[in-house]
Amino acid sequence: MKRTQVVVGIDIGGTNTVFGFVDREGQILIEDKLKTTQYDKAEVFVAALYEKIMTAISAIGYNVDIIGFGIGAPMGNINKGTIEYPADLPWKGIIPLADFFKKHTNLPVIVTNDANAAAVGEMIYGGARGMKDFIVITLGTGLGSGFVIDGKLVYGHDGFAGEIGHTAIRPPGSSNRDCGCGKKGCLETYVSATGIKRTVLKIMADSLQPSELRNTKLRKTEMLLP
Repeated sequence: MKRTQVVVGIDIGGTNTVFGFVDREGQILIEDKLKTTQYDKAEVFVAALYEKIMTAISAIGYNVDIIGFGIGAPMGNINKGTIEYPADLPWKGIIPLADFFKKHTNLPVIVTNDANAAAVGEMIYGGARGMKDFIVITLGTGLGSGFVIDGKLVYGHDGFAGEIGHTAIRPPGSSNRDCGCGKKGCLETYVSATGIKRTVLKIMADSLQPSELRNTKLRKTEMLLP
């Protein structure tokens, strides 16, 4: 019986981590997810994720061979296989993510910035096919960006070029929003999904105008956001 080769694509977000088995044609055979925020330690998270991946593969229903793991994450460094000082993840500092995965598998493991991974996907399978110069913007808990120039991803000398989410867009001042990266007034604090939610909450707090959004149940932590 012919076996299908797949890679495991993993998107680590500040709230959820989603993974899928992808064949050479770019078809997602099956996907699943788990909560990123449930795990205080990255190594424990990787062990739980790997176990869930191995459980999910049995649900495909035919023979598949995993040939590698591709991981997109905020502040993922393709040069080192690390996540470095992520603003929107529960783990801080430099996380040797590829090394954690290699405790469970001998297959290739590639870690990169999640928006760069999205840019590669769009270039090969999506809306940017045939394009050599474009930018991909990803919105979620944070704001990511991937730049492609002359058909090549822009990484820069340290692997973090083209990261617009942590560009300060407001003049220095105490009223600027605190960002998880340690700076104030970063772009992602205003235009990410989290940032937009904070803006809506502030507008409702400052106004008596009726809104359907006032009927939405919010977590207590969200109600305290500036």
